[in-house]
Amino acid sequence: MSDFVVVLVTCPPDRAAALADVLVEGRHAACVNIVPAIRSVYRWKGAVQHDDETLLVIKTRASHFEALKQAVLEHHPYELPEVIAVSVERGHQPYLDWITSNVSD
Repeated sequence: MSDFVVVLVTCPPDRAAALADVLVEGRHAACVNIVPAIRSVYRWKGAVQHDDETLLVIKTRASHFEALKQAVLEHHPYELPEVIAVSVERGHQPYLDWITSNVSD
């Protein structure tokens, strides 16, 4: 299994940059892409919701997922934020090395 994951987190558009900064400055993530203007449709507390959100695409190491998740939970405004990790099966080795050098041990 790879030591690299891409973590998906949705958040309100006005909170995306601050959350990305927390993750990169805290060395929980090497890079966070901010994908603006997504529309989420989901069921919450018995009702279907429609919200404008921003998607954070976070590159980090699998071994650091729990620390990253904790940082998201501490700084995210939602009661139940999305934090989903997808394993990286393969990647450009110099880029993977860069992730390793930018995520603290």
